[in-house]
Amino acid sequence: MPKPNIVILMTDQQRADCLSCAGHPQLRTPSMDRLASEGVRFTQAATVSPVCMPARSSFINSLYPHSHGMWFNSGYVMPGGPNLFKSLKNAGYVTAHIGKSHYFRHGSATGHLRTYEPYLHQLGLDYVHETTGPMATRIIDSYMTDLWRERGVLDDFREDYNHRMEVRKVNPLLSDPSPLPPDLYLDGYVGQKSVEFIEGYDDPRPMCLFVGFPSPHSPWDAPGEYASMYDPAGAPDPIPMPDYGDLPEEIRDMDDFGHFKATTLENIRGIRSSYYGKISLVDHWVGRILETLDEGGMLDEAMVVFWSDHGEMLGDHRRIGKCTFHESSMRVPLLMRWPDHIGRGITRDALVENIDVCPTILQALGLDDSWPVGRSLLPVLEDPSLEVRKCQLSEVQTTERRFCIRTRERKYATTEDGRGFMLYDLGNDPEEQNNLIGKDVETGNRMREALLRRLISSQHSTERPVEELAGGVRGL
Repeated sequence: MPKPNIVILMTDQQRADCLSCAGHPQLRTPSMDRLASEGVRFTQAATVSPVCMPARSSFINSLYPHSHGMWFNSGYVMPGGPNLFKSLKNAGYVTAHIGKSHYFRHGSATGHLRTYEPYLHQLGLDYVHETTGPMATRIIDSYMTDLWRERGVLDDFREDYNHRMEVRKVNPLLSDPSPLPPDLYLDGYVGQKSVEFIEGYDDPRPMCLFVGFPSPHSPWDAPGEYASMYDPAGAPDPIPMPDYGDLPEEIRDMDDFGHFKATTLENIRGIRSSYYGKISLVDHWVGRILETLDEGGMLDEAMVVFWSDHGEMLGDHRRIGKCTFHESSMRVPLLMRWPDHIGRGITRDALVENIDVCPTILQALGLDDSWPVGRSLLPVLEDPSLEVRKCQLSEVQTTERRFCIRTRERKYATTEDGRGFMLYDLGNDPEEQNNLIGKDVETGNRMREALLRRLISSQHSTERPVEELAGGVRGL
């Protein structure tokens, strides 16, 4: 059987509920819905880290942050280890990346992104057309800023973003349209370059094309008609902020994770309407990519994966941003389409993680799938009664390292030194309004032991022995 072309489409900071096929009351995503209707949607997918670089690293190397060593937006993916791109390249694929990669810290980069292409080649990528995300584009040049400079809009963009950076110090909920037209906006640029790559592809070898869309990551600057596409008044209300008055002050502070507390419903609705507009712009280009594959006779046999690195609080619990283990930040969309190989229009509620996609692709191709901790999803696609795992693990570092375990019914989070700060009964409290930490001690202890078992069982080439981490978490 000929190897299929593989197209991986990734958004940045898109919530799991922000798909119309997931039941969103306002947002329209016909192209993403098409992938779901012609493939499978995983309704309980979660990120192993609610922050960009750790999640992206985990996706390509199928490891948790405590194994690959990247805990926050700093450092870089080690080029010497195995990853998805290297495996596919060794199997005869042409590997290509267009858009945002964020496998190294863009904020510390200087000059032009072209100078970092040798590093991305070391990761197994043959073709690289890299851009940064929105904020880093203020200071770093790329193929995209080259075009903007030629078109005379680069100074306008950077002046606008520098202004937003100043305003966000006092108003992180500013939502104003971008000065760029949609076709030159970051996602328009990435989408167009992806279409051009597919149209011009003439290599006899199969391709793996990874497309990294920068949206809907903040700032809230949907361009052109996408800025007014959604009426703020029609945006769904955010999940209210719980009353944490019965919790110790140090736990209330931990649960806040230092993110902004949104104060007005009007502002929250404003950023939500812009966020939805940015998703619709991406959806337009997802549709164009699918159409281009179809026009080139490649879609019927192509494997298409759509996912996001993490979610966005978007005013829920009066917070914006990520880095928290709340559902809005931790859960992500995950869609897969591969005609004649997986079902059409099916959903699976297995507890899957973004590290499971890599072994799924490789097993589907008959390649080595003996990855250390990620698990192939193919058995779940064939039999909905099967489980991938009993619980999901997520990790992050803010001022300290923190760990979370999520089952269908419960969620528990702790600091590295064993201070539990989050315990929710998701079955009866899906909006996470009643933190049971310190109230249901028995359940908390049981969840902590389950977390310890997950940490120890997932050990692989750790930068620091997992038993040491577990010892701290145990707090004994």
